[in-house]
Amino acid sequence: RTEVIDNTLNPDFVRKFVLDYYFEEKQNLRFDVGLCQEPPEPHSTVLGVQDFLGQAFVALGEVIGSQRGRLEKPLTGVPGKRCGTILLLAEELSNCRDIVTMQLCANKLDKKDFFGKSDPFLVFYRSNEDGTFTICHKTEVVKNTLNPVWQPFTIPVRALCNCDYVRTVKIDVYDWDRDGSHDFIGEFATSYRELSRAQSQFTVYEVLNPRKKCKKKKYVNSGTVTLLSFSVESEFTFVDYIRGGTQLNFTVAIDFTASNGLPSQPTSLHYASPYQLSAYALALKAVGEVIQDYDSDKLFPAYGFGAKVPPDGKISHQFPLNNNVDNPSCAGIEGVLESYLQSLRTVQLYGPTNFAPVINQVAGTAAQVTDGSQYHVLLIITDGVISDMLQTKEAIVTASALPMSIIIVGVGPAEFEAMEELDGDEVRVSSRGRYAERDIVQFVPFRDYVDDSGNQVLSMARLAKDVLAEIPEQLLSYMKTHDIKPR
Repeated sequence: RTEVIDNTLNPDFVRKFVLDYYFEEKQNLRFDVGLCQEPPEPHSTVLGVQDFLGQAFVALGEVIGSQRGRLEKPLTGVPGKRCGTILLLAEELSNCRDIVTMQLCANKLDKKDFFGKSDPFLVFYRSNEDGTFTICHKTEVVKNTLNPVWQPFTIPVRALCNCDYVRTVKIDVYDWDRDGSHDFIGEFATSYRELSRAQSQFTVYEVLNPRKKCKKKKYVNSGTVTLLSFSVESEFTFVDYIRGGTQLNFTVAIDFTASNGLPSQPTSLHYASPYQLSAYALALKAVGEVIQDYDSDKLFPAYGFGAKVPPDGKISHQFPLNNNVDNPSCAGIEGVLESYLQSLRTVQLYGPTNFAPVINQVAGTAAQVTDGSQYHVLLIITDGVISDMLQTKEAIVTASALPMSIIIVGVGPAEFEAMEELDGDEVRVSSRGRYAERDIVQFVPFRDYVDDSGNQVLSMARLAKDVLAEIPEQLLSYMKTHDIKPR
């Protein structure tokens, strides 16, 4: 609830509301505007006795997706009356987006190995509110030395100390052993504030082993660790780019191969009963409704693949669902759904299942604008067994250097090993010796989201959440790789 502003028709409210923002969720907000006739109860969320002036419904993504995070909406709710407008402004709280790069070395560490010297590595822990510690970074192992120099590494300040500059950061020094029973050499403690002083001078820490200290009277230390360098830079966020005008362009590709089953049969994955949408339509709606808030023109190119298309019955792997080759864009997600259902009535389901043509089609569009003002998301909905794996890998490797991401939703009961391979979470996709510049594919099997109770709304929200969770990171990795700053 905002404060009350007296005697005006153009109030400018001061009270701010802090909300957690999740790109991958539809976060619906409702604003009620009322005229206060008597002082409201403190902390009351219900409007007091008043005249109702109007209301607005809006998704948080719409506010963030609008230019400069500024959205104007008409107030509605009083029949036959113009209620005025509400102006919403969103800004991101700059809570500690800094990223730290540091390098450390050690001197005269204890020798732990019977043959040869130690193989040291460092483990960093941040302290929690309750006094426990959480591991937040491990360095690489430097073999056979008591004077290791570790590679520089980067870590978000959030991960290192949860943005509390005086909170303890504990660092353990270990000697690596092949069987995993690493030997403890010693430990030391510091804080972000202390580490950051190394920007102007070297900082040397004594490595202490508490057990040795208790046992040996003459014990001094188990060596020293020196902080060689420490630098901080601010990292841009997904919201910075969206507010700077980056548009998300959403393209849909739907599998029309015969393995889906005849659309008129209830067993078909394309079958839409009068009571519920098909798996294809549900996946499209779930993902599309979140993404459309970030696309200013709400025009979505939509293709089908793997069908024989009228008038000449040729097999096509990228036919426009709206039947317009010059302009395959549909108005809104509803428009895409409409064209999809229309296509089901006119084309003949066939095969094979080829992904490469539609990936190359979107990649061609993405390659035209690479300055960071446009980012493309291709949604492929398929029943699975892919026929052009080699060409698809080649297309993904090429697309990975472009401003685009690919989401694959697998519907039906098939085994989806090939899709897991394209996802590239475990092993980066490669083709003819070339590796993808970054991971741009996210795969999810639709069956994991069909709720036992049949609650489609909940299933769809969970599907959208998992499918879209990687998009902000993928967009940031493109911008970072190509050194593009938000406008």
